[in-house]
Amino acid sequence: MWLDHLFPTLPLERKSEGEGRPHPRVRISPGERLLRAVLALAGPHAELMEHSEAPWASVTFAGTRHTIMLRYEGWEACDAAEELMAQLPEHEFTIPRTLVADAAVVRLDQVLLPEPCMTVELGLLLLDDA
Repeated sequence: MWLDHLFPTLPLERKSEGEGRPHPRVRISPGERLLRAVLALAGPHAELMEHSEAPWASVTFAGTRHTIMLRYEGWEACDAAEELMAQLPEHEFTIPRTLVADAAVVRLDQVLLPEPCMTVELGLLLLDDA
């Protein structure tokens, strides 16, 4: 075609930018690790409704305060919610360079009809272990 010399065709296979370089490692934050640990403890019936994180500090410690809201629907799910509430205060979380100083159920909403449903709000305090 007469425009070929003005607009040469590009090769079909192009190397993407950065190809051949190792991908950078994605670091998972302590808050994300905490959320994953809580969801594993909560079980497969838990539906994550909300997760918020806020900085926290005292005179001697620094960290973050987390609020996690979970929803459970159905009899079997509500049994799992009760298990979570019983286990949470004494559960040993293993999050690198972080200490879970407090883990508690701060609110529980429960409905029985037409089907049982529980909404559990958890409060957790993470301290930086530096």
